[in-house]
Amino acid sequence: MNTINFDLDTTVNLAGVELKNPVMTASGTFGSGEEYSEFVDLNRLGAVVTKGVANVPWPGNPAPRIAETYGGMMNAIGLQNPGIEVFCRRDIPFLKKFDTKIIVNVCGKTTEDYLEVVERLAEEPVDLLEINISCPNVKEGGIAFGQDPKSAEHITREVKKHAKQPVIMKLSPNVTSIAEMAKAVEAGGADVISLINTLTGMKIDIHRQTFAVANKTGGVSGPAIRPIAIRMVYEAAQAVKVPLIGMGGITCGEDALEFILAGASAVSVGTANFYNPSATIEVAEGIEAYMRQHKTEHFRDLIGLVK
Repeated sequence: MNTINFDLDTTVNLAGVELKNPVMTASGTFGSGEEYSEFVDLNRLGAVVTKGVANVPWPGNPAPRIAETYGGMMNAIGLQNPGIEVFCRRDIPFLKKFDTKIIVNVCGKTTEDYLEVVERLAEEPVDLLEINISCPNVKEGGIAFGQDPKSAEHITREVKKHAKQPVIMKLSPNVTSIAEMAKAVEAGGADVISLINTLTGMKIDIHRQTFAVANKTGGVSGPAIRPIAIRMVYEAAQAVKVPLIGMGGITCGEDALEFILAGASAVSVGTANFYNPSATIEVAEGIEAYMRQHKTEHFRDLIGLVK
């Protein structure tokens, strides 16, 4: 049997930023790259998405903060991070050593918190900003920015006024209609949308007769949530025109391709990094193998094929 040899074009364009391939890390699962760099060649990734960065250091939630669940895990880290100044001084110079795009995940408790970080990053050599709107909005009684369409549209619009880099809005799945939220951030000027963030869950330790994590609730991630994530990516893809980054339980190339065929232009690998540091590379290789098998020369031809 003759095999057709052709050069694969795995590049993808997100708001004018060209990634060598569609595979990136999910925020909060890869640090800012340094701790994983001895296991993973960062040059082979489309992008590294950093852990959430706030305007000031955040201590995070009390321990225990992680619990294993069937087909995944639950975390209530509370976005612990050293703050924007340490990040700019330490993490950006490290990531600049590699041939990969840098996406900074931004978190905050008020609109002003987000804007402070966005403005601080304006002159830094980073490629895209991912705005985590699953954070609790302290001025609105703690409801997440990403759970109310008006709030989501407002913060998107404000960030866009101050951002020098293209803006990715990261959606929370803990909403009635993901399509409505996607439309809201698109209306606010989002360049790209990433989804989904973790689903809110709870685990009880029956032996200690208490909550498994000190925060009582946590974000559930891993393979168990993948069918929900794919459904949400598909619904968002039908509702908006901007590119989507899909995530939620991706462990291999086949998993990633479900998201891509559903309408995602790129994918993020999260929980799998914890038990398989090579997961991102394996996903990228799996996508390439699929392209060869299906004689698809250009990756972009696979995006949203399933209607």
